[in-house]
Amino acid sequence: QVQLVESGGGLVQAGGSLRLSCAASGRTFSTYTMVWFRQAPGKEREFVAARSWNGGSSYYTDSVKGRFTISRDNAKNTVYLQMNSLKPEDTAVYYCATGGPPYVFRIKLRPDEYEYWGQGTQVTVSS
Repeated sequence: QVQLVESGGGLVQAGGSLRLSCAASGRTFSTYTMVWFRQAPGKEREFVAARSWNGGSSYYTDSVKGRFTISRDNAKNTVYLQMNSLKPEDTAVYYCATGGPPYVFRIKLRPDEYEYWGQGTQVTVSS
């Protein structure tokens, strides 16, 4: 079993920054891809970013490229999402997730492809 706990959400003005954290426990964190998704009111959950198990590779959805950075600290079992130049359209509940197989970095964009999810953290960007 895996537990994921997000933190760091809040209210920020457009153009501002936030850093989200996701602390993992329950299995070998360092062997699995970690991802962030988000879900805005009335919309489907959408992929945001992924970081490979060893931190060497990453992938972003086009709308956040150049503004968001996903990173991980395997010693702390934590993945981060640094969000800069925030826009009102970034307003959503942000979720971290993970799933197998281990030691493989495969971009999976659908929520149903991930086994484990955190509870989410709200990010609100005011204009």
